Amino acid sequence: MRAAQATAKMKGPEIHNNKIVIPSDQELIAKVDEFVETRLRDRNIDDSIIADIAICATEVVNNGIIHGNKDDRSKTVTLEMVFSDGEVTITVTDQGDFFDANHIASPVDDENLMREVGRGIFIVKNLMDQVDIERANGGGTRVILIKKLK
Repeated sequence: MRAAQATAKMKGPEIHNNKIVIPSDQELIAKVDEFVETRLRDRNIDDSIIADIAICATEVVNNGIIHGNKDDRSKTVTLEMVFSDGEVTITVTDQGDFFDANHIASPVDDENLMREVGRGIFIVKNLMDQVDIERANGGGTRVILIKKLK
């Protein structure tokens, strides 16, 4: 109960090294983008790779806010970056219901071409080297993005 109360009082991002935690508020997506881009630039990553990673990270965080946490500001989305062996692993975890990506219709199927939703995960899977979606400990969804940096 105490953790839930602390989360409800969170007004903005909390940053600790390569980890950012935000309340479910789409207005904080720019802070996540800045966080990701800064850490990548600090490692002299090519701008085109930074752009791909930032697009994917913010898309997944946005999905966590909207679809996972249902815009509930008392719930958080956490993004953590780990750099190793010429790649970055970004883990995004929400506190909502588990999202099973196997039930997403392909946005390139004829019947889905004009739909306004459903393209995010498709784009993420095409820009990243590996994408894993799994049930987070304690509920919610954990999305793991891996991108080679060279």
